[in-house]
Amino acid sequence: MSGSVSDGVARPREGGDPNRVIVFDTTMRDGEQAPGFSMSPEDKVRMGRQLKALGVDVMEAGFAAASSGDEDCIRAVVGEMAEDDSGPVFCSLSRANEADIDASYRALRGTKRRRCHVFIGTSPIHRAAKLRMTPDQVLAQAVRSVEYARTHFHDVEFSAEDAIRTEPEFLAEVLEATCAAGASTVNVPDTVGYATPDEIASLYRFLIDRIRPRFPHVVFSAHCHNDLGLAVANSLSAIEAGVRQVESTINGIGERAGNAALEEVVMALRTRAERYGVTTGVDATKLVETSRLLSEITHSPIVRNKAIVGINAFAHEAGIHQHGMYADARTYEIMRPEDVGFAGSFFVLGKHSGRTAVAKRAEVLGYPLVGDHLTAAFAAFKTRADEIGEIDDAELVAICVGTQREAAHVAA
Repeated sequence: MSGSVSDGVARPREGGDPNRVIVFDTTMRDGEQAPGFSMSPEDKVRMGRQLKALGVDVMEAGFAAASSGDEDCIRAVVGEMAEDDSGPVFCSLSRANEADIDASYRALRGTKRRRCHVFIGTSPIHRAAKLRMTPDQVLAQAVRSVEYARTHFHDVEFSAEDAIRTEPEFLAEVLEATCAAGASTVNVPDTVGYATPDEIASLYRFLIDRIRPRFPHVVFSAHCHNDLGLAVANSLSAIEAGVRQVESTINGIGERAGNAALEEVVMALRTRAERYGVTTGVDATKLVETSRLLSEITHSPIVRNKAIVGINAFAHEAGIHQHGMYADARTYEIMRPEDVGFAGSFFVLGKHSGRTAVAKRAEVLGYPLVGDHLTAAFAAFKTRADEIGEIDDAELVAICVGTQREAAHVAA
């Protein structure tokens, strides 16, 4: 992993490529916390193997203190992969208290490539309604928890929960103090999906300008939720502002409307490399199989029009589009389907399809259509498509055969 060192700390800025983005996967933690996405220990092990093959840099395998079962799940995932020094850093979430940190250590002690991810709410609403703590108390608790985590972990990440709704000056004070206490990564999560891209970029620039002079090797991280449908856009905006770790999930699963979708962030960075100028270590050709494994494990179908991995992502029905695709795939595709793990593009035959697409598919099936036969078959195709929608190969063969018989009958 680019930027990793012998103690297992993921540091892209120290001896590594400053334009390498660390991909922090939280599918098995934040993703699993959402209703309908629970995973068994066996499921987590399967998912963990796939995430490792995908090439994620940090794998947040769970929240050890949530239950003894979650602690056991993390331990099982680590036990499957910890012997490989080239694998990911394994992470467990912890509230800012010693009991949670101890649970994370128990779950992760089987590997040196371990990270404790400590968080505490910093916004006025979290301080007042949830924590019942003053700003000074929150600051002191954050520092104590990071200092304690450092007694068990070389690699400690601190997150200011609901950072986007926190007073910028207080947020900067907390992050500076936790960096001084030993945090090697600081996360500024948009916990409730409230930010816009401009706002999040402005906040990160303010924080980086203030903190980086004193702590040049600290990694800034983005963790964006999708309540307003802006999680991926906000993550990309954060990267443009200097963030070098993005926290995301496969298929965008997570609390409420979910997290930034890993596959969308990775492919946006790759497809628009000239804009972002950064890379990741993800093997994009494994995105589709990873997405489908998660869908299988969670019994949650992938929406057809899901970006990157949905079945419609490289499917074409409109006649104008199909005609352009026959001429040059780049007319309507900005990525190659093979780059994300699909076998290739495919044309859907339906009421929007044109004569060319119908004739070409019929020819592949052994029924060349020309002249009057093509005219008749295409008319029958349109009628049938209006009735049932998508025309599969069997339907198309039936249309070709039927119109051929009618033409023969008329001729007789």
